[in-house]
Amino acid sequence: MLAIKFLHVLSVTIWVGGMFFAYMVLRPSAAKMLQAPERLGLWNDVFARFFQWVWIFSLLTVFSGLYLIHLYGGMGNVSHAVHVMLLLGVLMLGIFVYLFFALYRPFAAAVQAQDWPRAGALLGSIRKLVATNLALGSAIFAALMLGQLL
Repeated sequence: MLAIKFLHVLSVTIWVGGMFFAYMVLRPSAAKMLQAPERLGLWNDVFARFFQWVWIFSLLTVFSGLYLIHLYGGMGNVSHAVHVMLLLGVLMLGIFVYLFFALYRPFAAAVQAQDWPRAGALLGSIRKLVATNLALGSAIFAALMLGQLL
């Protein structure tokens, strides 16, 4: 069980930590130093690389969490904090799936076509959903800590 917990926490940390880095560090630096075509090209490359990892670690997060719930005897045997974490984790996964298919793919196509206004608008929408998922991920950590305190 310890190995599954480690894998679960590692997956969440990589997923949420990656969003924190992208949103709080890379985004302001790219906006300050790069013009739109270069900045949008950078984000296209960053997303192509990061989203490969998000697919792996987001699914690993959800499935390892479900497996841990199973090991504890099911949903009736876990704390309310675990229920909150599961709900928010599934919501985060749903937001990522939407972001990937409805926003990132058109964004990548717009960058490829050098349609900078469209790419910029899509990047703005992506940014908002990343911020939402970052907030939800932070709420999951809060639920974990509060669940241990109560």
